[in-house]
Amino acid sequence: MEAAGRSPLYLTGPTASGKSAVALVLAEQLGGEIISVDSMQVYRGLDVGTAKPDPAVRARVPHHLIDVVDLDHPFTAADFVRLAQAAVELIERRGRQPIFCGGTGLYFKAWLAGLGSAPPPDPALRARLEAMPLPALLEELRAGDPETFARIDRANPRRVVRAVEVLRLTGRPWSALRAAWDAPPADPAGPAPVVFGLRRAPADLRARLEARVEAMFAGGLVEETRHLLTRGLSGNRVALQALGYRQVAEHLRGERDLPATVALVKRKTWQFARRQLTWFRHQLPVRWLDVAPDEPPEVTAEKILAVLAHPSSG
Repeated sequence: MEAAGRSPLYLTGPTASGKSAVALVLAEQLGGEIISVDSMQVYRGLDVGTAKPDPAVRARVPHHLIDVVDLDHPFTAADFVRLAQAAVELIERRGRQPIFCGGTGLYFKAWLAGLGSAPPPDPALRARLEAMPLPALLEELRAGDPETFARIDRANPRRVVRAVEVLRLTGRPWSALRAAWDAPPADPAGPAPVVFGLRRAPADLRARLEARVEAMFAGGLVEETRHLLTRGLSGNRVALQALGYRQVAEHLRGERDLPATVALVKRKTWQFARRQLTWFRHQLPVRWLDVAPDEPPEVTAEKILAVLAHPSSG
């Protein structure tokens, strides 16, 4: 089946919603290639814990933005936009269909709405901020950017550090810089992009993600983490936030036994999936598709193709 116009197709959803399998079907039917929208699959070595597509899957359909940096390199939304643009241009030159698929909402928004004017990280300043107590950072943020202070996840040091870093580097609040994302698109005459989102019943989604966590541990997550710790995983605060790795690293340090670690990763993954859904609902132009528990990815893909064939219906 030929893709009309070859405009990028966007597919998202919470972790374990089945989006990767659906994207694979769409790519095979549309003659497409997949651009991974995943902030952790960009890192070489983070394989089992990120559910990275295996070589057989990547042989069926070309995948982009996977395994692009080592663990000792940072990777930002600006890096994603730059590499995604190069991938789209390459795919389009081949006359094929770009398919963005993943669950990192920030990368989708950076691609669709722009990066705004936030400055790049300052390594020296960031190191000083990371050494500060979290309550002190929060107080500085409250005084300098009360809007961000009211909205930010105050239990997430990485986000608090970034907000304070922007405040110090620019003298302007992070909330003001992010406001550029609410501006109209650069080409208001063009069609508004539609991001297809897969939505499952909570019980179904939770059962799927718990089965995925069990499969990751059975597939060698502990050994992978042990190996990555020797390659610098502990020095990359972003990569170490990937679900599973931090908890397994704690297990390897003797902080909890393996059954408790598995249970914790399941709970953290469920909490993450709920945060993803909330973010998608408020930040992206998502067209939700309800997916039944036993629905094959081919059926879900057909729903998307039907919408693409009749965009004004529904």
